[in-house]
Amino acid sequence: MPNIDFVQVFVTFLVLLCSLTVHEAAHAWTADRLGDPTARLLGRVSLNPAVHIDPIGTIVFPLIAMITNVPVLGWAKPVPVNITRLRGHWKRKYMAIAAAGPASNLVMAVIASLLLHVVPVSSRLQEVVLAPAGAILLKVVTLNVLLAVFNMVPIPPLDGGNVLAGVLHGPVADMYERLRPYGFLILYALMFTGVLGMIIVPPYEFLLSWLL
Repeated sequence: MPNIDFVQVFVTFLVLLCSLTVHEAAHAWTADRLGDPTARLLGRVSLNPAVHIDPIGTIVFPLIAMITNVPVLGWAKPVPVNITRLRGHWKRKYMAIAAAGPASNLVMAVIASLLLHVVPVSSRLQEVVLAPAGAILLKVVTLNVLLAVFNMVPIPPLDGGNVLAGVLHGPVADMYERLRPYGFLILYALMFTGVLGMIIVPPYEFLLSWLL
């Protein structure tokens, strides 16, 4: 039986749950502000994790990843967006809604990074990890940066794919939309070949070098 640090698993899961909740609430709030009340009417403009949880993506998959010591990624229930409610430049608004999730994760990472400087421990990373408050804040920074970078990979149905869909026009846009049903298969292929890591790691490490 593997040596499982249940305290670490609990802390990581709690940080992930809060981060995914803020991520989805940001999508819902932005959609409502830009004219589509669909998510608000479904109660998704909320920081209550219960309204955003996907049993597989929010609970089962992340817990398996934590217990088996593989990189932690998860997802929550997608926020529904009715583009017919986004009057005017709907593509720009749809891009803003898609980008709001990763942006909220970056905001959380920045806030946690700033708080790390006022935690009463040494500024050295090794000693920060030894302090419970510092360890939690460090987890908030690293996990939210990872979520932001991962979600901005330009493959549907990730947020980056929806942002790119808003930029493309004409036949290229149509061709790109035809890839949407195969998005998860493409992601798994990139993951198992190591290409996904090559895409994610450089911006992830760059952002952490600024925040930490």
